Amino acid sequence: MLLDTTAINQQRNFFDKHADLWLFGYGSLIWKADFAYLERQPAYITGWARRFWQASHDHRGTPEAPGRVATLIRAPGAVCHGMAYRITPDVLGPLDVREKNGYLREKVPLTFLDHNGGEAGQREGLIYLASGDNPAFLGEASLVDIAHQIANAHGPSGSNREYLVNLAKALRELGVEDAHIFALEKQLEST
Repeated sequence: MLLDTTAINQQRNFFDKHADLWLFGYGSLIWKADFAYLERQPAYITGWARRFWQASHDHRGTPEAPGRVATLIRAPGAVCHGMAYRITPDVLGPLDVREKNGYLREKVPLTFLDHNGGEAGQREGLIYLASGDNPAFLGEASLVDIAHQIANAHGPSGSNREYLVNLAKALRELGVEDAHIFALEKQLEST
């Protein structure tokens, strides 16, 4: 079920008086930054794990055959790597539309990485989070079931398979491990 969160997100002005802000991408935003940004830097957040537990009715699937895309679940001690973008607030409008299917803006602490993979400082940033209480949240399923759904889903933004493969490739390029993503990719190869 599609839940358009655009209007809700436009009320969530955590960085209202700022000339710029940091946005953390942990899914397609790592490899598909189709928005203007001032700077880009590898980063991570703690206490969150990436999972393919959110339905995509509008990008990588359809209302009749939804795909599965990444969201975050709380996981004490976990580290989720991704890409941080320094953006101006006007970029949020189009991102709100892009992330409208159940994702809400949330504020989180980001830890930046330098070129050698060492820590390079911390800042508050923004994520789009699809939590378990939105209608498009699918939740946990077996890797076999998730891979089957991904293999058969296609939407206006392309195949769901492409989304997973590109995400796994982007994580490898960042030099990070993600057991869920890599196990899902391996399962998809045999589906």
